[in-house]
Amino acid sequence: MTDHHSSETGGPLLTALITLCAYHGRAAHRDTLISGLPLTDGKLTPSVFDRAARRAHFSSRVLARSLTEINTALLPAILLLKNDKICVISKLSLKDGLAEVIYPELDDATVEVPLEKLQKDYNGHLIYCRPNFKLEQHHADFGTDKKQHWFWGIIRQNRGLYRDVILASVLVNLFALAMILFIRNVYDRVLPNAATETLWALAAGLGIVLVASLILKLLRAWFVDLAASRADIRLSSRIMERVLAMRMQDRPEASGAFAANIQSFESVRSFIGSLTLIAIVDFPFVLLFAGIIAWINPLLVIPIVIGAVIVLSYALVLQRQMQNLTQVGMQGNAQRSGTLIESLGNLEAVKSFNVQGYVQAKWEDSTTYLTRNSAKMRLLSSAVTNGAGFVQQTVSVAVIIIGVYLLIDGQLTQGGLIAAFLLSSRAMAPISQSAGLLAHYHQAANSMQLLENIMERPVEYQDSDEKIDRPVFHGDIEFRNVSFAYPGAQQQALSDINFRITAGEHVAILGKNGSGKTTIEKLIMGLYGPTQGSVMIDGIDMRQLDVTQLRRNIGYVPQEVSLFQGSLKHNIVLTSANEDSDRLLRAIDLAGLEPMIRQHPQGINMPVGERGQQLSGGQRQSVGIARALINEPPVLVLDEPTASLDHTSEDSIKKNLAEQSQGKTLILVTHRSSLLQLVKRLIVIDRGKIVADGPKETVMEALRQGRVSGAR
Repeated sequence: MTDHHSSETGGPLLTALITLCAYHGRAAHRDTLISGLPLTDGKLTPSVFDRAARRAHFSSRVLARSLTEINTALLPAILLLKNDKICVISKLSLKDGLAEVIYPELDDATVEVPLEKLQKDYNGHLIYCRPNFKLEQHHADFGTDKKQHWFWGIIRQNRGLYRDVILASVLVNLFALAMILFIRNVYDRVLPNAATETLWALAAGLGIVLVASLILKLLRAWFVDLAASRADIRLSSRIMERVLAMRMQDRPEASGAFAANIQSFESVRSFIGSLTLIAIVDFPFVLLFAGIIAWINPLLVIPIVIGAVIVLSYALVLQRQMQNLTQVGMQGNAQRSGTLIESLGNLEAVKSFNVQGYVQAKWEDSTTYLTRNSAKMRLLSSAVTNGAGFVQQTVSVAVIIIGVYLLIDGQLTQGGLIAAFLLSSRAMAPISQSAGLLAHYHQAANSMQLLENIMERPVEYQDSDEKIDRPVFHGDIEFRNVSFAYPGAQQQALSDINFRITAGEHVAILGKNGSGKTTIEKLIMGLYGPTQGSVMIDGIDMRQLDVTQLRRNIGYVPQEVSLFQGSLKHNIVLTSANEDSDRLLRAIDLAGLEPMIRQHPQGINMPVGERGQQLSGGQRQSVGIARALINEPPVLVLDEPTASLDHTSEDSIKKNLAEQSQGKTLILVTHRSSLLQLVKRLIVIDRGKIVADGPKETVMEALRQGRVSGAR
C-alpha cells in the first residue's frame, strides 16, 4: 500500500473531496480547491474543508455520528479515521455488517470492509458533503442569482443563536413588567389593607422572576457574543481569502488606502458584536409599555409620544452631518495609513534622502485633520446621547406632574402613578438607545460599502470548474496578437505582440527599461490577462487554464525577490508540493546558498527577517533561484536572476542553470551578455513591440551593426 496521495498537496482529505467531485460528475482541480487556504503541514483539515468544498459547489457539514447513525441517503460521505486518516464510504449495510469504502491511498478503488473492522478505525466523526444544485446557464438567465451573500449569508448561519437572543429579549421585557405590577399592588392593595402575607407572596414570586431575568440576560449576552465571534472568524477569513485571490488588474493602486478599507471591518464587527440586536428587539416593546400606560390612564402617554418624536427627530437632523464626517474621516484615515505603510516600506530611502521632515509633516497634517474630525463626531454623538437622556428625564418628570393632577382628581391611584413612572422609563430607553446607535450605524454602513466593493471584485479561481484540468505542462508558450495596458495607464505596455516559444526552447528577451519585458513575464505567469489577443500555453488559451496549476509548473525568479518573515527553509519551500529533503538540498546547492548556511549557527533554519532584510540583495536573489528550482518545473522564467550577484556566484549559477534547464523551456530576461550563453534565441522588445526575433548569433550581429535598436 502506497502513501503517495497523502504526500500530495492537500493531503488525503482533499483527495477524498476530489473523489466526491468525480462521483457526482463535477470538475475539480486540486490546486484551485486549496489555493490560498490555511493548510496545516500542507494538508486540508476538517475545520477548513467546507471552504474548499464551497469552491467545488458542494455543501458540507462535520458531525459526530456512530456508524449505526449514518444516514445512508446522504452517502457517499467522508469518514474521519484514527491517526489522521480518512476514507469515503459509499455504501452501508447494517444487515450484512458490511460497508463499501474508498481509501485515498488505493487510487479510488472500492473496498468491501466489515463494519467491525471499520468501527475500530473510525474516530466517530464524518463529513456529509453534497453537491449544490446548479442551473445550466441558459436556464439561469431566466432567474436571479441566488449565490449566498458574503456577509448576510454568514449572519444567517447563526440564525439559531439570534432566534435565542430574540426569545430571551422578549422574556426579559415581559419579566420587567413583574416589578411594576409588584409595586402597584403593594401601594394599592398591600399598604391600605396591611396585608403582609400577600406582600411576602408577591415578593417570593418577584424573586423567582428576577432570578430568571438575570439568567436570561446573561444567556442573551453570551449568545450575542458567541454569534458575533463566529461571524467574525468566518467573515475575517472570507475577506482575507478574497483579497489574496483578487486579480492583479483589479487591485487598488493605493495599498495604504486598501489596507485601511480592509481594517474598516473592525467597525462592522463592533456594530454586530455590540448590543445592537438587543436594542432592535427591545424597540417594539415601546408600544407594549406605552399601551399599558394608556390602560392606566391615556393622558400619561402624551409625554412619551412627544419625547419619542423629539429624540428621533433630533437624531435624524444630526445624521446627515454625522454621515459626512464619517465618510471624510475614513478617507483621511486611509490617507494616513498610506503614509505609514509607504514610509515604513521605504524607511532606508526616507533616511538616505533626508525626507523625514516631509513624511512627518504629512503624518501630522493627517493626524491633526483626523483629530478635529473625530472631535466633531464625538461632539455630535454626545449631543445625541445626552440629548436623548435629557428628554427621557423630562418625560419622567412630565409623567409625574400629570399623574399628580390625575391622582388629586381621583382618576389615578398612587400605585398606578408609580407604575406609569417606571413604565415611561422602560418605554423611552429603547428610543434613546436607537438614537445613540444611529451614530455608530453610519460608520458601520460606510465600512460595509467599502468591503462590498472589495468582495465584488473578480477572483482568479472564479468559474474554476469550467477550467481545463492540466496538472503538468510541457512548456509551449505562444502570444497571439497580444496587447496589454496596465489599469489606469494611458499607454499600452505591449502592442500586437506575436511569438511562439516551443517546449524545451531557451529564449532571452532583451530590451530597454520599460520596454515591456517584465510585462511579458507577468502575462505568462497569469498575473494579468491581455487586453487584446491570446496567450496560449501548450496550445490552450490561458483563460481556459487554472492559473494555480500553471504557476506550479513555472519556476519564477522575479526582478525583485520577495521574502517572508520566517526561516530560510520556509522561504525556499513555501507551498512546494513535496517537502523532499533531497530536492531541498539540491536546490540550495544549485543556488549557491550552501556556504551561507554552513556559516550560520541555525543553518537552514536561520531567520531572514521581515521582507528578507537580514539577507543581502545577492542572498535574497539566491533564495529566489532555489525557490524556482526546488519543484523541478518544466518552465523557467528568470528576470535578471544574477543582477545582484558577484562574478564568482554568477558563473556558478550560470553553470547550474545550464544543467538544470536541459529539456525545459527557459525564458530569460537580462541585460548581462554573459547569461546569453544559456539561450539560442533572442527576442528584442522596444516600446512594447517586437523589433527582432531569431537565432542568437543573427540578432546579436544585427544589434552590433545597428540594424536593430532597443536592446540597451
